[in-house]
Amino acid sequence: MTAHACPKICHCTDRNGMVVQCTSRNLETVPSNLPKDTVVLLLSSNRIRHIPKEAFTDLHRLRELDLSHNAIEMVEDGAFQGISEALRMLDLSNNHLSSLPKDTFAKLHARVRLSHNPWHCECSLQEVLRELRLDPETVNEVSCYTSVQEEYVGQPVIQVLDSGINFCNFHHKTTDVAMFVAMFCWFSMVTAYIIYYIKHNQEDARRHMEYLKSLPSTSHISKDYDTASSVF
Repeated sequence: MTAHACPKICHCTDRNGMVVQCTSRNLETVPSNLPKDTVVLLLSSNRIRHIPKEAFTDLHRLRELDLSHNAIEMVEDGAFQGISEALRMLDLSNNHLSSLPKDTFAKLHARVRLSHNPWHCECSLQEVLRELRLDPETVNEVSCYTSVQEEYVGQPVIQVLDSGINFCNFHHKTTDVAMFVAMFCWFSMVTAYIIYYIKHNQEDARRHMEYLKSLPSTSHISKDYDTASSVF
């Protein structure tokens, strides 16, 4: 592949580096034959659903990446590996993202747009956002579509976090409750087994005692023996 090869489905312009325009091309995947000297890659308004690991690894000069207005549901860990140093703008707005792997944006210095996605507000999302530079123009449009706490649904994620809410605490509390319930169930099962075991043994002992009582006594046997001897 030459440095300036351009995918047939896209339009490329050389502006001190290649500007690759692939907007509204009905693409379902990220093109694999992109020019290595691409500085701007526009992939908005397509039908891309999945960003695989190292999808842009050869584009070391990439400064702007627009993936907005797609149907992206999943971004693999390491999807932006190889472009994190040079990238200055990443647009993932208006997709179908609800969560992201913890290290999705590791070492990324770019401003990131995440607005208008159905985010699920919980611990892992909080950890993703912790080191991220959200685009200040759209930061309040990154809202909780669902949440571990129903009261935060519809609220901007950053405002919720800035108020002192820690979703990871809810996660730990939920885990603790689940462990308590599991231990309680285990204890109940053990207790029920012990009670059954004791009752079962008591029943066996009672039956054994009744059996022993039903046997002829020794004195009665001796008396019958003496009577028989006298007759003979």
